[in-house]
Amino acid sequence: MSRPLSELHVAVLMGGLSSEREVSLSSGRECAKALDGQVARVTAIDAGRDLAQVLAELRPDVVLNALHGEWGEDGCVQGILETLQIPYTHSGVLTSALTMDKDKTKAVLNAAGVAVPGGGLFDRRAVSAGHVIPPPYVIKPNAEGSSVGVYLVREGEAPRPEPGSEAWTYGEQVMVEPYIAGKELCVTVLGEPTGPRALTVTDITPVKGFYDYEAKYAPGGSVHKLPADLPAPVFEAALRESERAHTALGCRGVSRSDFRYDDVKDVLVLLEVNTQPGMTPTSLVPEQAAYVGMSYRDLVRWMVEDASCPR
Repeated sequence: MSRPLSELHVAVLMGGLSSEREVSLSSGRECAKALDGQVARVTAIDAGRDLAQVLAELRPDVVLNALHGEWGEDGCVQGILETLQIPYTHSGVLTSALTMDKDKTKAVLNAAGVAVPGGGLFDRRAVSAGHVIPPPYVIKPNAEGSSVGVYLVREGEAPRPEPGSEAWTYGEQVMVEPYIAGKELCVTVLGEPTGPRALTVTDITPVKGFYDYEAKYAPGGSVHKLPADLPAPVFEAALRESERAHTALGCRGVSRSDFRYDDVKDVLVLLEVNTQPGMTPTSLVPEQAAYVGMSYRDLVRWMVEDASCPR
């Protein structure tokens, strides 16, 4: 931003319309709190379908987008912000739309030379009727985050009934990928002017055995070890692959890459890239930032200062 941060009116978007609403509210509240005293004015907005009107009347200098999931993270809100010509944090319209589609994201990453899991998209009812790939495998919505609607099917288990039920609201096709045994890893990337900078690698161990929604956000749901205890070449590969993914997908601002590392077969695979990672008290991005000497307030300040809007 060209103006000093202390002169800015920053609107923090949170809540929204997706299944990740509660996570977004937590992220937004923490970001708004961190900005207090750093900027001239902070306005927290629980974003609804009248968002364009609210922003047009409010006229903030910058928007910190703490929305997660559909509508807030998939390019729709980004389009509103570009129409209103308000600088905003995180990735732009095209990247946001792309990365919310897991299947298309995998295609781009694969073309860029980043190792991704196999599997593919299948009709949700077919997934519940029988094993579409040999177990063990993971079922996940093609366009959701925060491990919403994610299920692990182990060897010897029957197909999961949830995707085929009438209660399923995550689309007619679901992503099914081979389960990769080993370590759950993540890397935060900051998109700096000199190029993307990966911070460190975290090894995540869920308390109950699978890194689902509860393990991510419930206090004590998982144990984070950073830096991860990995062979040096694997650690370095995770850093470089996350930077390569950030660039290939056209990300800006903060992104987070999630990996699985099979330490028996020595295979590192990138599962997905999150363009608007969580900023809750248990989130991985602020934890990694703190490890490299960047406080939560510093991280949020950096995000606002990095905000932009195509002209």
